[in-house]
Amino acid sequence: MVLLCCALGVTACSSQYIMSTRDGKLITTDSRPKLDESTGMYRYYDEEGREMLIRKDDVTQIMER
Repeated sequence: MVLLCCALGVTACSSQYIMSTRDGKLITTDSRPKLDESTGMYRYYDEEGREMLIRKDDVTQIMER
């Protein structure tokens, strides 16, 4: 029972985000995308845990799920 409570607590702390792009794609991320001002790219982790990059100009909106 304690393990179940701990697992739910960790899951509740992480939020998923959805990025919409100019071409109409919806990208689900495991954490809030971070903008690197020097490159103009958002860095995020996809649903499989891979690190991904997308240009700031290609993103129209970022919403918390």
